[in-house]
Amino acid sequence: MSSDILSTIGYDNIVQHLNNGRKNCKEFEDFLKERAAVEEKYGKDLLNLGRKRPCGQSEINTLKQALEVFKQQVDNVAQCHIQLAHTLREEARKMEEFREKQKLQQKKTELIMDAVHKQRSLQFKKTMNAKKNYEQKCRDKDEAEQAVHRSANLVNSRQQEKLFVKLATSKTAAEDSEPVWWVQEPPSCLDSEPRHVHSTADKAYMLHVNMLDKIREEWQSEHIKACEVFEAQECERINFFRNALWLHVNQLSQQCVTSDDMYEGVRKSLETCSIEKDIEYFVNQRKTGQSPPAPVMYENFYCPQRNAAPPGKATGPGPTVARRGLPPVPPSVQGDPDYSLLADYSLLYQ
Repeated sequence: MSSDILSTIGYDNIVQHLNNGRKNCKEFEDFLKERAAVEEKYGKDLLNLGRKRPCGQSEINTLKQALEVFKQQVDNVAQCHIQLAHTLREEARKMEEFREKQKLQQKKTELIMDAVHKQRSLQFKKTMNAKKNYEQKCRDKDEAEQAVHRSANLVNSRQQEKLFVKLATSKTAAEDSEPVWWVQEPPSCLDSEPRHVHSTADKAYMLHVNMLDKIREEWQSEHIKACEVFEAQECERINFFRNALWLHVNQLSQQCVTSDDMYEGVRKSLETCSIEKDIEYFVNQRKTGQSPPAPVMYENFYCPQRNAAPPGKATGPGPTVARRGLPPVPPSVQGDPDYSLLADYSLLYQ
């Protein structure tokens, strides 16, 4: 009997394939978690960028409104990425639950198959031992019969008796129902054709073979059931994995569409921005009057009268700076020294 019946290569290949499938699910689950972390970090960084690096705070009117829309939409895009991170984590959780569910289902089937494998292996060993014992008994009996045949012409009756006893012993060990009638017969009767007998070893061997066949049929039936369960599991896994991947790329596409819609709002706001209105708004808010400031007039330092000269037409040397007129002559007071005016100079007279 060949030991090929104990081979579980096909079953092992199926189990290994299912394990690889769960491993693939775990890898995609880890990818979703990592992508969620990336999306969340990007969203938070985008929020912090808008708060730490404000742009256009001093802008006015329509461009200021467009900038407000821009900052609001950037915040909205950041929030969308954070929300996408939560969605991806939820998808990763679903993948994990699906993977664990399939693991438990596979484990139940594997426990049944392991028990059948163990039972079949144990029965196979018993069958092989019974076969070995049966063949050894048969060889012992054949050797004893051959020894009796070879000693048929011996004169020594004592040696013949020993051979007959050995043959009877081996015959008793090998046979179950047939009496050892040939011990009392002359050796010539052993020359007849060998007869098929049902020995104890033979019956034990056949019993184990029949039991092994029943176990083999049971194993085959369980193997078919396991293959059906595993096939259903693999179909479910492939379908779930494909749909999860399809949904993931749809979520990424939706994020791009949502971001583009928000940026479109910024573009529409910029379309309403008017250069003329912004300039006019600034002029109206910061205007100082209708007339320009008056020109600075030239004033001669020595001239008591401040004759004005038109701007840009001042005469005389020196810079055109405003100068004071001649100071008044102080009045004389009793006891003060006398002053004398000489030309444009005043001298103190002692």
